[in-house]
Amino acid sequence: MEIKKDILWRSYLCLIGMGIFAVAIVGRVVFLQQVEGNYWRNMSDSLHTAYMDLDADRGTIYSEEGRMLSTSIPYFDIRIDFKADGLQDKKKTIFKDNVDSLSRALANLFMDRSAADYKKILQEGYKEKDRYFLLKRDIRFDQYQQLRTFPMFRLGRNKGGLIVETKNKRINPFKLLANRTIGLARTNSQNVGLENTYDAYLSGVTGKRLMRRIAGGTYMPVEGYDIEPENGKDVITTLDVNMQDIVETALMRMMVQNECVHGTAILMEVKTGKIKAIANLGRQPDGTYWEDMNHAIQKGEPGSTFKLATMIALLEDGYITPNTMVDLNYGRWPINRRIVYDSEPHHLTNVTVKRAFERSSNVGMAKLVYQYYAKKPNEFSARLRKLHLDELTGIDLLGEGKPMIKTTANKSWSATTLPWMAFGYEVTQTPMHTAMLYNAVANGGRMMKPYLVNSIQEYGQPVKNFEPVIVADSICSAKTLNALHEMLEGVVLNGTAAKLQTPYYRFAGKTGTALIADGKRGYADKIYQSSFAGYFPADDPQYTCVVVIRNKPHAAKFYGGTVAGPVFREVADKLYALAVKKPRYLAGNGGLDSMMAMKGGKGSEWKSVAATLGLPYSGNLSSSNWVTADVKGNKLAFEPVKQQSGTVPDVKGMGLKDALYLLENAGLRVVIRGAGKVTSQSLPGGANIGKEQTIIIELS
Repeated sequence: MEIKKDILWRSYLCLIGMGIFAVAIVGRVVFLQQVEGNYWRNMSDSLHTAYMDLDADRGTIYSEEGRMLSTSIPYFDIRIDFKADGLQDKKKTIFKDNVDSLSRALANLFMDRSAADYKKILQEGYKEKDRYFLLKRDIRFDQYQQLRTFPMFRLGRNKGGLIVETKNKRINPFKLLANRTIGLARTNSQNVGLENTYDAYLSGVTGKRLMRRIAGGTYMPVEGYDIEPENGKDVITTLDVNMQDIVETALMRMMVQNECVHGTAILMEVKTGKIKAIANLGRQPDGTYWEDMNHAIQKGEPGSTFKLATMIALLEDGYITPNTMVDLNYGRWPINRRIVYDSEPHHLTNVTVKRAFERSSNVGMAKLVYQYYAKKPNEFSARLRKLHLDELTGIDLLGEGKPMIKTTANKSWSATTLPWMAFGYEVTQTPMHTAMLYNAVANGGRMMKPYLVNSIQEYGQPVKNFEPVIVADSICSAKTLNALHEMLEGVVLNGTAAKLQTPYYRFAGKTGTALIADGKRGYADKIYQSSFAGYFPADDPQYTCVVVIRNKPHAAKFYGGTVAGPVFREVADKLYALAVKKPRYLAGNGGLDSMMAMKGGKGSEWKSVAATLGLPYSGNLSSSNWVTADVKGNKLAFEPVKQQSGTVPDVKGMGLKDALYLLENAGLRVVIRGAGKVTSQSLPGGANIGKEQTIIIELS
């Protein structure tokens, strides 16, 4: 009996304990909900939400005349929230009523799968109640505009479940044109070019977007919690698209023709130092060319274009005049167990300094520098340093090579360093340094800092302007400057660039041909660097142009006057006609019929040419139709090109670019033979065009 009572008593106590424990649990639950509920709910939210970066719209890079060089194009990822109120409301049948028509619309827009396939995809997402269902990535803006009008999507996010995520992709509308200078804006690696230099302005300020984590480890945005980004500012460059095209085309023509390894061409405005064009081309494994590196700011031994600096030093120190005599020793001079050779064999001995410079004699330059500076070599180096040839140019591109002007303190200084420096070896500089020096001579001795950006703008209003910067008011005396002008013009009139001269205007410059080392193989492969540096027109310099080209091993053509010089001449010819030459009127035919025989072109383009040159014309040039040009009386006469759909255009007399445009737009495959203007075509103008037909055009 006592045992039973004891058991009952213990059971009673156990029930009481369990009751107290239950009450404690309930109490704790109430406490957590009512007292600490907000705290723990916030903790839960913090574990399932996060702020993610919202990229700002990157600013646009423009040419000086306002054309886009690099800009951001919006692309869109399309997702669907299948748990949106409108899609899960049992009283509504929005999804069921719209899925068929939406599937057809998607199939018609993207044309990548059938309407049945799209319907199946949508039904699977709806069945799983996916809150962040990915429908399509990277659609264009025009596609997005159409898509937002589709059935169900037009109802918006809450009813139709449409989620749109915007991304920007960087594009260069002109593709190759100045590509390396304009640069690249890359997500996972460092930017290059102007995109890098001015990134702080272009990138803007990143915003924030609150994202909630959902099933599957993905995040979806929480509406109403965005911190809007601050868009980037625009960069207005000094580049001119038309000039860039001229420079790029001229350089490309020579690179392809001579199978060159790489090359650069720089066009600088004399008075300001503005870089109007800068082309860099490198040969790719498949034989094509691309702007793979900014060779304009890569340092190397400049070769004979450096002889201008040598002349400045000798003239400024009063050791020589242009009429001082120097013995060229038949183009071969032994010095300290080495031999200085002239690049071209000759039988000259005593000539004037001016003549030695015109012929680009290495022997002449080496002898003069050794004669006057052998006992005080650092004075020669000091003169070169006064020309700022040992400093960075300061061009607004990162990665510029640091030049080197040796002194006797350099470990690599030897008994032959001084004479070799005289003709551009054992010194290093970039083509941009060469451009800056020659531009100073063209600019009356005033050296200008080269630069690429005019201003930073926001919504069309300047927030920062960049003005021309004077590096040195005068690099030499007026007497020296006059001598330099005569010698540089003499190179074109009587020297190594004589074949480049033209009767229409005068220009001045210097050729360069340098044998360069190829890594461990040294000089065995006979790789030459061809260069030309000069300015035009000589009587009133407007532009300085420097061309530097590295040739392939054992190239048949490698002299500066035959490789780099023609590039300079082509650039100068076109710019003289379009941007330099003063307006004048035709006097009768004036022998210009052949000049105006470039028949192809749009009316609007010819109108611009006629206006620039101040030429009178007749005919309607207001449209964008293609016209032919001829000289009649004192005027240019223009007539529209008659071209019927489905027939072969008559392109005889046109340049290659114009002929290709018309023929390819007519649906023909074009085979080109020769260079120059079209002299004949295998299919006559007006003939009917067959399917996938080929036409051969002969040029001369």
